[in-house]
Amino acid sequence: MRVFLTGGAGFIGSHLCDALIAQGDTPVILDNLSTGQLSNIAHIQNKVEIHQGDIRDVALVNKLTEQSDLVLHMAAALGVSTILEKTVESVSTNFTGSEVVLQAALKHKKRIIIASTSEIYGKNPNQPLKETHDRVVGAPQKIRWTYADAKALEEAMAHSLFLTEGLKVSTIRFFNTVGPRQTGRYGMVVPRFVQSAVKNEPLTIYGDGTQSRVFCHVLDAIDAVLKITKDDKTIGEVFNVGGEGETTIQQLAEKIIKNTQSSSSITYTPYSDAYPAGFEDMQRRVPDITKAKTALNWKPTRDLDQIISDVAASFS
Repeated sequence: MRVFLTGGAGFIGSHLCDALIAQGDTPVILDNLSTGQLSNIAHIQNKVEIHQGDIRDVALVNKLTEQSDLVLHMAAALGVSTILEKTVESVSTNFTGSEVVLQAALKHKKRIIIASTSEIYGKNPNQPLKETHDRVVGAPQKIRWTYADAKALEEAMAHSLFLTEGLKVSTIRFFNTVGPRQTGRYGMVVPRFVQSAVKNEPLTIYGDGTQSRVFCHVLDAIDAVLKITKDDKTIGEVFNVGGEGETTIQQLAEKIIKNTQSSSSITYTPYSDAYPAGFEDMQRRVPDITKAKTALNWKPTRDLDQIISDVAASFS
């Protein structure tokens, strides 16, 4: 089966390519390499078809969609730093680009899976977060939320096309997916901490470290994606995909130092010094993954210790 994979040279996309090849499929990658890297797919370059280009290129997206059996839309402008520093371009990629991909899947009657995000929920204090929970986002001048807004509109377009045109779409909201090949360049905390720890350099916490998250190993997330592609009952549905075990950022830093046997210290930087104007954080983000467990017969199997070990190994 030919699988058209937007963002295939990215962190999640490249792991998806590995999994698709393992089950006998041929990934057809479209990536503009703004956040993805060819090094992520260098080990499979002879087993994939690679196109460097933009998901807003209507003709190219239509051609690759028509030639494929399944569409996995993983491409996005992501990372807090990217959103704050390149806001207009990021919104265009995440909204206009997604519209191009969705319309191509509709036109050519292809099954499509779209990658959304836990950012959708904003700073909703009602935790754990279920798929039906409200969005609570800050003022438009808090530019961080433009990512959530663009992805919410992408979801809304997808659902509207499902209801009105019969688009065969499923939506995945990824929660803090981490693992090898993820870069800390765009503010992702686990690779940033681990990379510092293996170098015995200080781990810098933004804020006071009491904010909490739940991390999911990328290979567990990939398992969920593949299960969704193989089950037509997931069409029209949205699924939270995340890990289990809430941890504060302070606890995360301490665990990483311990697990990597690092001599690193922990330092603290105010958000105002770490990010440009327009940043706002949320205190907790905890997924309710009951729906995915029940509907997909899926659950995360790799804990935070395994995540840290695998990320550390990738930096050694």
